[in-house]
Amino acid sequence: MTHRIAVLALQGDFAEHENALRQCGSEFMEIRQRADLQKSFDALVIPGGESTVIGKLLRELELFTELQARIQAGLPVFATCAGLILLADRIENDSAAYFRTLDVTVRRNAYGRQLGSFHTEGDFATLGRVPMSFIRAPSIERVGNGVTVLSEFDGKPTAVMQGNQLALAYHPELLADHRVLAWFLERIASRGKMG
Repeated sequence: MTHRIAVLALQGDFAEHENALRQCGSEFMEIRQRADLQKSFDALVIPGGESTVIGKLLRELELFTELQARIQAGLPVFATCAGLILLADRIENDSAAYFRTLDVTVRRNAYGRQLGSFHTEGDFATLGRVPMSFIRAPSIERVGNGVTVLSEFDGKPTAVMQGNQLALAYHPELLADHRVLAWFLERIASRGKMG
């Protein structure tokens, strides 16, 4: 069974996610306006970009409440960088909060001004070592009891999963190695959801 993945295409590197999905052989569509929510999709991708801009557009375009409800109801989500910030329960260095569906505390631009953008490798769940690209990335400062840490860098989680949500501080979509995305897609295909 082929699953249809919705890509939140309001701002950020959604085109890179679409290219990664294409290379994984997945069918996808874009969410740009409220009418797009009437279309059928089985999972959601929230790309990297500017979380404040994406959050503002989600509300202005009247997408926020319904997407939040769908995530809370079990819609599988693949989120990178800004997407992680949008899902986080708390942002340590910002009073803003968005979906608040993922029980983590994040810090904006934690790898940004201090270290700049960089590439590294780390172990991811059962996949072994995978490349990781950090671009003004948030750090995960706290994880809740129901959150599984899938990868780490420098002693801090860089990828986490809670139920239907997989969130990464880095950008796998910018690299040629799409094993992390494929892992997410396989879990949806085998279980119909993430958990």
